[in-house]
Amino acid sequence: MDAPDFEFFGTQACRDARVNNCPQVARNVPGVVALRDSERPDIIVTMSEVGWASLAAAIRAGEFD
Repeated sequence: MDAPDFEFFGTQACRDARVNNCPQVARNVPGVVALRDSERPDIIVTMSEVGWASLAAAIRAGEFD
């Protein structure tokens, strides 16, 4: 099976060439959210949209601080 063509993006701060270590997200494949580190673009983690929403909520709530 071929891997989907994810279209990754990062935050505005990560577009600065001096910042070389940023998380990137792709949401262009229906039902899938893909994450990667800009320094290791070949390693991609995928999750469901529900999983992504749960992770984002946990981060906003400070659960990983």
